[in-house]
Amino acid sequence: MSRGIFTQEQVQELLRNPNVASCSEKSITYHKDFKVATIKQYHEEGLPPSVIFKQAGFDITLIGKKEPKWCLKRWRKIFKERGVKGLSTESRGKCGGRSKSVKNLTDNEKMKYLEAQVAYLKAENNFLSKLRKKS
Repeated sequence: MSRGIFTQEQVQELLRNPNVASCSEKSITYHKDFKVATIKQYHEEGLPPSVIFKQAGFDITLIGKKEPKWCLKRWRKIFKERGVKGLSTESRGKCGGRSKSVKNLTDNEKMKYLEAQVAYLKAENNFLSKLRKKS
């Protein structure tokens, strides 16, 4: 996530950068090649994220001072878990904040999951009832 809302002019400026795949008023999607090159420069050359982004033609005041650091941290995690292929696919918003599906679990795993969910909900209800009694 970048520093905030971009104006239409700022979006157009960002889209002129060849390292930007797409851009909206709320977010920037970077090209996978840029992501891989950034990780490589960080590890092999020891360059800080902000320097890498400046060399790539980004205005740090426009995208946000902490954006390069956050991006690199996120990309390194993805690269470590899924390699270059993980950086090639856009995964933001794919889960929708929901937990993984129960469909692919075995019956025993489903039972454990549902028992844990029931225990959590009971504890939550207990907490809320105690909270209501205090007020």
